[in-house]
Amino acid sequence: MEESQPYLSVRNLQTHFILDEGVVKAVDGVSFDVHPGQVVGIVGESGCGKSVAIKSILRIIEKPGRIVGGEILLRRQSGGNGSGGAEAINLVELDAHGQEMRSIRGGEIALIPQEPMASFSPVHTIGNQIIETILLHQPVGKKEAEQIAIERLREVGVPSPEQRLNAYSWELSGGLRQRAMIAMALSCNPRLLIADEPTTAIDVTTQAQVLNLLRSLQQQHNMAIIFITHDLGVIAQIADYVVVMYLGRVMETGPVDDIFHAPKHPYTKALLKSIPSIRATSRTPLPTIEGSIPHPFNRPPGCPFYPRCPDFMPGTCDQHTPEVQPVNERQSVSCFLYHAVADQV
Repeated sequence: MEESQPYLSVRNLQTHFILDEGVVKAVDGVSFDVHPGQVVGIVGESGCGKSVAIKSILRIIEKPGRIVGGEILLRRQSGGNGSGGAEAINLVELDAHGQEMRSIRGGEIALIPQEPMASFSPVHTIGNQIIETILLHQPVGKKEAEQIAIERLREVGVPSPEQRLNAYSWELSGGLRQRAMIAMALSCNPRLLIADEPTTAIDVTTQAQVLNLLRSLQQQHNMAIIFITHDLGVIAQIADYVVVMYLGRVMETGPVDDIFHAPKHPYTKALLKSIPSIRATSRTPLPTIEGSIPHPFNRPPGCPFYPRCPDFMPGTCDQHTPEVQPVNERQSVSCFLYHAVADQV
């Protein structure tokens, strides 16, 4: 499934918020690749920097946040497969409000936001907003754009799409709103779809339908997906490759089967233990990770996870910052359990 070249390469990305109280390092040296046709899941607790990382890719970081380092390399579509030896463009160097970045955002890279109710305009119809997106990114007329919108709504399973085109977001159920948002994201045939916790605000039955829909559409269009979530159960269903984040840094990366069956980092192990299991004894407390994510203005020195880590090594984890390094052919991890301090200097 993976091509020789990734469609998107994030390298040492650093996004900081410079405030009067101090600097918040929301994303602090994150690196990962997304290949054509691949689903990359980014997982971690709330506040670990997942959403800021994908907003950095789309260049929609709110002030006073800004990218202070790193690269976001996008290989433009060439020869029909999206990689084809095309020269990579560094999105960090583009004007966030310039024409080129605006053509990429929504055209080549699309976003399914976390809450469609807040993302759709309540005073414009669903059809009006989808058609506007199509007209902005494709050289078509209004009639043709309307037909594309109807076909996209039908493709994602919205019943009576011709009628739903004239509906407002507040007239739709949560599941239909989410499907309409997916239809808008897919309206311009993006090569990469970013889904920011798209199943958070819907019930589990609708969640399963949305996940199956995304998987089906991804395979049908050979589209790459970055799926952001804090739910490892969702990651197990949809992802091919997993990036585990904590406090703005990458803790572990690897194929989904390796992450679930042979996790390496203590944080990944703790996340997996906290998932409810049907094999668990009835009425026993669910395992939790002790403590909480540190305040952004009071980041611990060394490894950011050491204050909560059961394998903490005094004098090492609290004094040195581990880098992400391979532990085998498929997995990489940021932990001194696998790499000596001398290896990282």
